[in-house]
Amino acid sequence: MSTITTSDGTQIYFNDWGTGQPVVFSHGWPLSADAFEDQMFFLASQGYRCIAHDRRGHGRSSQPWDGNDLDTYADDLAALVKALNLRNAVHVGHSTGGGEVARYIGRHGTERVAKAVLIGAIPPLMLKTEANPGGTPIEAFDQLRAAVLADRSQFWKELSLPFYGYNRLGAKISEGVRDSFWLQGMMAGLPASYFCIKAFSETDLTEDLGRFDVPTLILHGDDDQIVPIGASAMLSSKLIKGATLKVYKGAPHGMCTTLKDQVNAELLAFLK
Repeated sequence: MSTITTSDGTQIYFNDWGTGQPVVFSHGWPLSADAFEDQMFFLASQGYRCIAHDRRGHGRSSQPWDGNDLDTYADDLAALVKALNLRNAVHVGHSTGGGEVARYIGRHGTERVAKAVLIGAIPPLMLKTEANPGGTPIEAFDQLRAAVLADRSQFWKELSLPFYGYNRLGAKISEGVRDSFWLQGMMAGLPASYFCIKAFSETDLTEDLGRFDVPTLILHGDDDQIVPIGASAMLSSKLIKGATLKVYKGAPHGMCTTLKDQVNAELLAFLK
């Protein structure tokens, strides 16, 4: 297995496919690097070096009690980039991974970054506050925490339906995709599954977005039931200088899987 060890002794697993300009993928909660396998296989076949890690506590990485927060996630990403000596890299983040990319740029700058892509991403802030009235109420995140503690195996099975838009009328459901979501979710440790909810819901990434100074593409489905577009992409696209926003009509949160051909083509065009 390919791993690096961070300064606090956490082992971070990563996939590293292909050669060429590096494209680094940061996955969402509660998944793993495998969530991006469609994009990685496609882009590696097109002459890019595709790298995706399992966030700490997720997938095949260590499951520490500490560090399940966006500062540490961003520092882990920086450690991976440094260990592999990646330069001129394109960073692609989905959901919580989009927050990881934003905080990585906010904390570590863009010296090694060529471009950024945020897909169904959490920035600038998911939580409803006085300053962010369009956000999601804290009660919704408390319900997520309760569900994770009560029976997280069953919860992952249920969450896969809105995640991929499979609860919509006429949706073509893949039980295989749902099984993959469940498997990836069960590979995440309970501490990460629980603590990451606070990380993705309560971290304000507004200032981080202001530090973006590379070409940035934002992709979001207007039927995203997990990260509603109004309080995320619509705001991020205004906060990131010169960002390009593309809204996918009717697309769900898990669009990298359900609309993989469109997303792959979009990424390739942006990389070129």
